[in-house]
Amino acid sequence: MPANPTALMPIIHILAFSGGFVIMSMELLGGRILAPYFGSGIYVWGSIISIFMLSLAIGYLLGGRLSVRAPSLQRFASIFIVGALLMYPLVLFADPVMNAIFLRVEDPRYGSLLASAFLFILPTVVLGMISPYSVRLLVECVEESGKVAGALYFTSTLGSALGTLMTSFYFVLWFEVNTTLTLLTGTLITVSVLAMLYARFLNWSQDQGEPAN
Repeated sequence: MPANPTALMPIIHILAFSGGFVIMSMELLGGRILAPYFGSGIYVWGSIISIFMLSLAIGYLLGGRLSVRAPSLQRFASIFIVGALLMYPLVLFADPVMNAIFLRVEDPRYGSLLASAFLFILPTVVLGMISPYSVRLLVECVEESGKVAGALYFTSTLGSALGTLMTSFYFVLWFEVNTTLTLLTGTLITVSVLAMLYARFLNWSQDQGEPAN
């Protein structure tokens, strides 16, 4: 029996906020990763923004399709685990990838575009699945879908804004890029575990015959 959407609301908003935070933080760190090789001009940022927008678009599409197949909080939490597993390799392989591309593609426009695609498409596509899946878990009826989607996109965008400010104002000053990426990976894993524990609590509450709201 699926959990009452009212009971899911707090954890889903936490997850949506965290997803927005991590996506924008990773995007800004992308500029730091590419800068030593291709600079930090408009070509580089145009490449990064384009790749992130394209990846998010694909993620929204896939997340919407996935959300209609027996949606559950546990499956939603697994999206964050997969996102973490695809993000952490940036810590290990970003520099070798950048070196290889830099030596083969001289034009900074296409070099930065290729590097952005190779490094960021997979984790961003997965993280893009968060928004449509979160809407599906909280929508009880068609009449409320707009209200639910609006509230979740507000929460997600608020997380994106905070992720942008924290990364650009503080994280780049306090930590190295790889340290920040590791912290973001840990954030995804932490909220995923929190969601799974919350799902188990809701299941236990239902088994005990208690209202899960």
